[in-house]
Amino acid sequence: MIVYGCQLNIVWEDKAANFASVRSLLRKRKLARGSLIILPELFATGFTMNAKEIAEPMNGPTMAFLRQQAVESGSYVLGGIARRAGQKVFNEAVCVAPAGDCVARYAKLHPFGPGGESDHYSAGPGLSVFVCGGLKVAVFICYDLRFPEVFRASVAQGAEAMILIANWPSRRHKHWTALLKARAIENQAYVIGVNRCGHDPKLDYAGGSVVIDPYGRIVVAASSKESILSARLDPTLPSRCRADFPVLNDIRSDFLKIDDFRENARRRSRSRGGSVRSYIGSSSRSMSVKHPSSGHK
Repeated sequence: MIVYGCQLNIVWEDKAANFASVRSLLRKRKLARGSLIILPELFATGFTMNAKEIAEPMNGPTMAFLRQQAVESGSYVLGGIARRAGQKVFNEAVCVAPAGDCVARYAKLHPFGPGGESDHYSAGPGLSVFVCGGLKVAVFICYDLRFPEVFRASVAQGAEAMILIANWPSRRHKHWTALLKARAIENQAYVIGVNRCGHDPKLDYAGGSVVIDPYGRIVVAASSKESILSARLDPTLPSRCRADFPVLNDIRSDFLKIDDFRENARRRSRSRGGSVRSYIGSSSRSMSVKHPSSGHK
């Protein structure tokens, strides 16, 4: 399977301009049909906290745009969208198949608390693993990268490739590369990180979109400019890597009980006179239903 990562210089809260940018980028490349095209987190608006203003229903204009691109290109198209569901807004990644049907939908498990995202976007309910190009693929969004336990949980659900779409800022760019490599190495899986570039009203973005193989080797990496990177993924490589060096067989699942972490956080909080939220937050609570043994999804 060929993957294309579209590293966009996102225009702030301007969906029409960003749709046009995606079309322009894609027209410059001869795309292989049946491939996977990946767009960044909240690619149509940027990482805005005006969630209620930019959020859409499930079949809103951004979803319609993704469907159009999938059908026209004959490929899978995955991108970030702000979806309204009742009184809640979710920062989501959705994947549309060449026929136009939605094959995967994932809501960010860890809204970025230090940046106030959790005040505007709700934490997602669970993981999403789907089959594409002969690989089982898990999807994550930006800040999720700092929580290795959810990547490991996706491996328990069969994930062989992990996609992370992001608006990852320049000030922490060294973390971006290091953490993506770590997720690939420790899970013996492909990791595809697709970031934005340029700037928004508050932050600069260094791009650096990258494809890393299950051995931790960088297959291809983008610069800081708007571009499309591409790589061919070998669907047999994750299983061969895991057979060659079977470290995943030695996982101690008894140390992955999230409820234990929550109870420890409560004890620390009580001893310091603080709140539990300051340690575990809403995102950890959401994880309590996604322990690998739960069979979620």
